[in-house]
Amino acid sequence: MRPLVADIDLAALCHNYRHACACAPQSRSVAIIKADAYGHGAIECAKALVGEAPAFGVACIEEALALRQAGIDTPIVLLEGIFSADELALVDEHGFWIAVHSAWQVEALLSFAPHRPIPVWLKVDSGMHRLGFAPEEIESLWARLSQAPQVGELVLMSHFASADASDSGYFEIQLQRIVALAHALKAPLSIANSPATLAWPVAHGDWNRPGIMLYGSDPLEVANASSRDLRPVMTLRSQVIALRDLAAGEPVGYAGRWRAPRPSRIAVVAAGYGDGYDRHAQDGTPVLVDGQRCTIAGKVSMDMLTVDVTDLPEVRIGSEVVLWGRAANGTVLSVDEVANGCDTISYTLLTGILPRVPRRYLSNDQA
Repeated sequence: MRPLVADIDLAALCHNYRHACACAPQSRSVAIIKADAYGHGAIECAKALVGEAPAFGVACIEEALALRQAGIDTPIVLLEGIFSADELALVDEHGFWIAVHSAWQVEALLSFAPHRPIPVWLKVDSGMHRLGFAPEEIESLWARLSQAPQVGELVLMSHFASADASDSGYFEIQLQRIVALAHALKAPLSIANSPATLAWPVAHGDWNRPGIMLYGSDPLEVANASSRDLRPVMTLRSQVIALRDLAAGEPVGYAGRWRAPRPSRIAVVAAGYGDGYDRHAQDGTPVLVDGQRCTIAGKVSMDMLTVDVTDLPEVRIGSEVVLWGRAANGTVLSVDEVANGCDTISYTLLTGILPRVPRRYLSNDQA
């Protein structure tokens, strides 16, 4: 069989979730598993965290229903709320919690007759300017929802635009706005995403929402001691399937972007953009071959990519290749470093791995 596989280390996932909790011991942490757990497999990741996470966060009702159908009965927050009023029947049936960010959602909810009150997370736009109500609208909405029999627990939520940045100016503006509102309303608060969980204790609320950090990617612009404790969850692993010896000046791959600067040895690896590996990877993007660092040489193809292994004479057909994650010898190649070589972010690499790449789930004993 084709050797490309995404190994998912569930022990590392649990470690990272516990680390999020340890960063904010006075908060409860919603495990964010939207977008198929950032490409890692939402059902398997949720099962690994059942009993630890008090709630899961997803983007839409389809993602939530898949978890329920898999037998997961942990509370689930729909982070974008409902997309149409008729979804409220499913929200009621399955006990979902919903974000409310628009006036039509409020009206739909207050026109509905649930069998039990629905927990609501009221979203304020503190400066992201994406979803949420303006701060000056919140007091009246909070009062209205607090008094409505359709509404259960009510939480005030917002989202930071720049909690990951080394320049904290705009983060602090957003923080001041939302904290002032929460104090005025005596409202439970949820504002901390992954970077705020790791770097901004002042933003830790009643509920935090760690996402990308659960999967071992460092969301901070400048790593800190806390983010360095994260462990990679996905290892994208393949093998060398061919070797080529080239004379100096010979090109490699489409359009001959890379030319051998000396007599060179090129390893062909079973992985390409048809698997979700980013076609924008530049020459020099790091790869591990037999646990040793080398670099991509030439454009990524649909099913293959090429690596310069001139300085690794022991490489053979069948040698282990790690595109990101942990090699057999323990060496780690961060997905964040690979993302930098592709001029993107780790989120796009992890969520971009396509279904033809099998996920292999490793338990605590196997990892």
